[in-house]
Amino acid sequence: MDTTANVQAAAQHEVVKPDVQPAWAQADPEMDRFLDDLIGKMTLDEKVGQLTLLTSDWESTGPTMRDTYKQDIRAGRVGSIFNAYSAKYTRELQDLAQKETRLKIPIMFGYDVIHGHRTIFPISLGEAASWDMDAIEKSARVSAQEASAEGIHWTFSPMVDVARDPRWGRVSEGAGEDVYLGSEIARARVRGYQGDDLKATDTVLATVKHFVGYGAAQAGRDYHTVDISERTLRDTYLPPFRAAIEEGAGSIMTSFNEYDGIPASGSKYLLTDVLRDEWGFDGFVVTDYTSINEMVPHGYARDLEHAGELSLNAGVDMDLQGAVFMEHLSKSVAEGRVSQAAVDRAVRRVLEMKYRLGLFEDPYRYIDEEREKATLYKPEFLEAARDVARKSMVLLKNEGDVLPLVANAQSIALIGPLANSKPDMIGSWAAAGDRGTRPVTVLEGLQARAGDGVKVNYAKGASYEFADATKTDGFAEAVALARKSDVVVAVMGEKWDMTGEAASRTNLDLPGNQQALLEQLVATGKPVVLVLMSGRPNTIGWADENVPAILHAWYPGTQGGHAVADVLLGDYNPSGKLPMTFPRVVGQVPVHYDMKNTGRPYTPDNPQQKYLSRYLNTSNDPLYRFGYGLSYTDFSYSQVALSAPTLGAGGSITATATITNTGDRVGEEVVQLYVRDLVGSVTRPVQELKGFEKLTLQPGESRQVSFTLSPADLAFTRADMSYGWEPGEFQLWIAPSSGASANAPVTFSLTE
Repeated sequence: MDTTANVQAAAQHEVVKPDVQPAWAQADPEMDRFLDDLIGKMTLDEKVGQLTLLTSDWESTGPTMRDTYKQDIRAGRVGSIFNAYSAKYTRELQDLAQKETRLKIPIMFGYDVIHGHRTIFPISLGEAASWDMDAIEKSARVSAQEASAEGIHWTFSPMVDVARDPRWGRVSEGAGEDVYLGSEIARARVRGYQGDDLKATDTVLATVKHFVGYGAAQAGRDYHTVDISERTLRDTYLPPFRAAIEEGAGSIMTSFNEYDGIPASGSKYLLTDVLRDEWGFDGFVVTDYTSINEMVPHGYARDLEHAGELSLNAGVDMDLQGAVFMEHLSKSVAEGRVSQAAVDRAVRRVLEMKYRLGLFEDPYRYIDEEREKATLYKPEFLEAARDVARKSMVLLKNEGDVLPLVANAQSIALIGPLANSKPDMIGSWAAAGDRGTRPVTVLEGLQARAGDGVKVNYAKGASYEFADATKTDGFAEAVALARKSDVVVAVMGEKWDMTGEAASRTNLDLPGNQQALLEQLVATGKPVVLVLMSGRPNTIGWADENVPAILHAWYPGTQGGHAVADVLLGDYNPSGKLPMTFPRVVGQVPVHYDMKNTGRPYTPDNPQQKYLSRYLNTSNDPLYRFGYGLSYTDFSYSQVALSAPTLGAGGSITATATITNTGDRVGEEVVQLYVRDLVGSVTRPVQELKGFEKLTLQPGESRQVSFTLSPADLAFTRADMSYGWEPGEFQLWIAPSSGASANAPVTFSLTE
C-alpha cells in the first residue's frame, strides 16, 4: 500500500508494550518503611557513599584492597566493591562496613562474571552459536552458583549489545548481530543468573550492558563515536535490553559511547525518558568504568564536577571507579546544581536492591567458606562446561566427510599455536578462571580420547603474534610431522587477548604467520582439518577454498580440549549455527543478513551490469551467512505450508514444514523462521529472524516444525516513529540459515 495509507493506519495498529514489572519489583511496605527510616538517618556524605563503586586491587596471591580504600569504607564513603571475591576476602571487607561504620550498611560485591566464574564456559559469542537457550541458561546458572559461593552478589553481565562489525573486539562478549536471537539469549542469561528469587544465596544480580549502542562503534574501533538514527536505536539496539529487563534484570550499565551527540552516562533521554518513563524500569543504573570522568574528554562536561552533575541529573545512580560522586557531589548539592531529592532517589534505588538481595537481613548470607569449598569446580559443572562447548561449535566445511576422523587415522599431526595453549582456551573476560593448570588443551583432549594405537603428535609450528608475521621458525618441524601422519589438525586463530575490550582490529585474517604455515600443510597433500579458535568472525577465504574441513571452536572454556576431541572424533555431532555473518574480506564490513535491499539491488543473473549496489572485485555475498552451520548428517526441508493465506488484525498465522534427517547419524538441527515485509512506510530489511527451534532427529526421522506469528511479531518503528504493524504482503521462509533458503518463500497478507 502507499506511504500515505501506511501512516494513516499507524494509530489503529500501534503495539503498546506494558511497563516492565518483574516479581522482585512488587510493592513491599515493610521495605519502604525500613528505607525511609534509614535514609532519614543518613548524612549527605553517607548517601554519596552508597552511590560509589570502587575496585579491589590485585597481588600475586589474589585480590586485595589498598589502605586508602579501606579508610573510605570505614568512613561510609564506599557502598559497593567490585573485583573482590572469595569468602574470606569478602568477609574481611564486609567486616569493615559492619563493625567500623556508623550505620552498618552492607557492602554489595560485584564482579565481571561473563561466561563462567571458576569453571569457564565458551565465550558468549560461542554460546550464542549453540542457539540453545537451555544450555545458555545453564552456563549462567553455574556461573552464579560459583560466584555467589565466593561472596559475590552482582555480575556485570549479560552484555546484550547488538554487534555487526567483527573488527570490534567486544563482539566476543555478546550474542552477535541479530535482534531476535540476542533478545532470547538476554532472557536466558538473566534467568540463569537471577533465578526466580533474588534472595537465594546461589544467585547473583544481573546487569544488562552497555546501554546503549556500544556495539555500533564507528569503524569497529572500541570507545569510538556512535552515530545511529532513533529508528535504528529502537528497532535494533534497544530490544535486547528491554527483553532482559522484562525477564527481571535488576541493574543497567551505561555505555562509553555517545548517542545523538550526548555521552550515554549523561543522557536524560536514554536513562530517564526511555528507561524509566517509557519502560518503567525500577532497578538501578551504574556507569561503566570511569565513564562519568570521560564526559570531559568527550567535550560534554567542563570538568569532573560538571560531569557528575550531568550524570546524576540524567539518571545515573552509581559511579563505577571514577570517584566523581565521592569527590564532588556533596558540593554540587550544597550549591544547588543537584537536588537533594535526586540524590535520595538514587540512594533509594541502590539500598532497595541491597534490601531485596537480603543483605540488610544478613550481610554475610552469601559468605560461607564451606559452601565455597563444596561448590567450585564441581564435577557436574565441568561436565556442563564440556557440553555447552560441544554445542557451541560450528562446522563450517566438511568436504569429502573428512570429519569425524575415521578409525583408520592412526597418526594425527596436531599443529598450531592454539593446539596446546592453556591460557587461550578460556578466552577473554574469564573472571576468576585459572589460565595456568585447569584448562584442557586440544592436545590433552585428543590424547585422552584417541585410544590405543592412535598417535597424536604435536608441533606448535606457527605463531599468532602480529610481530611474527614474516618468521618461519617451526615450519619445517610441523611440515615434516604432517607428511608422516594420516591427518593434520591445525588449531589456529587469535590469541585470547586479541578479542574483548580494547581489542579492535583492521584486519580479520589469521594473525602472525599462521596462514603461511597452513598453506604449507595443505601442500603436503594430507587431509587437513582447521580448528579455528577466536572471538570474532575471521576472513578465512583461502581456507574455505583449500582446506577440506573447518570447525569453529571459539574459545571453548575450561573443558574445551575434551569438547573439541568429542566433535573431531565423532562422539558428538556438531550442531552450532553462526550468530554473526562471516565476511569474505574486511572491506565488506559491516555485513549482516538483515540489510536493506537498496534502490539498485544486485542480482546474480546480471553480473556485468555496473550501476548496481555491488563491489567490482568481490561478491556481495558473505563467506558464511548468519545461521549457517553444517552437521555430520544431512537434513531436508519440505515446502512451507501456511494455516491461511491471510493474517488478520486480531489473529495469528501458523507456518509448518517437515524436517527430515536424510543421513546416517543422529543429529540436531536449528530450524529458523525468517520473514520479509515487502512494502512499508519505511524501507524494511530483506529478512528478519522471527523464530527458531532446535530438533534432535534420528537417521530417517521426520518431524513437523510449526511457528505461529501474530501482527505484533511484525511490528516496527514506522514513519511517524510509532511502534506497530502495517497491512501488506510478506514473504516467509523456514530454512537452515538466512539468505540462501531450503525452499522458495511462501507469501501471506497482513490485513486490517
